[in-house]
Amino acid sequence: MGKDGGPRFLHKEIFQRVNFLLQAANLVLKADPNNVELCRHYIATMRLVAEKHVIRLHPHIKRSFCKKCNVVLLPGHTSMVRSRSKSEPHTVVTCKLCGTMKRFMWRKSHQLWIDKQEAWCDYNQQDKKSIKLK
Repeated sequence: MGKDGGPRFLHKEIFQRVNFLLQAANLVLKADPNNVELCRHYIATMRLVAEKHVIRLHPHIKRSFCKKCNVVLLPGHTSMVRSRSKSEPHTVVTCKLCGTMKRFMWRKSHQLWIDKQEAWCDYNQQDKKSIKLK
């Protein structure tokens, strides 16, 4: 809790740095699709900063770049997007540079854990529980 009574936002500068590096990588690749090496450097640095400070990247951020070659996946430039529906309907995103494939489900009931209500916690309830435990 901060002085004003509200919960503190931990690692604010780290999240800002990660956000800046992701935006810079997107901007560099959109401005010049041939400038892949600078984009790779930005994404690799972003992942290194997040790993060093032990913060979790949002799943939507993780889906936006290739985990193997560290390039932002822009449809038509660095990735190819196809829809498949053999056994389960899903989208296949293939990196054009390294060939890595990602599959994303289409089911109506499919929802990322972070998007579910039970994934979010209430700081006030946590503080009350920690006070009772002491």
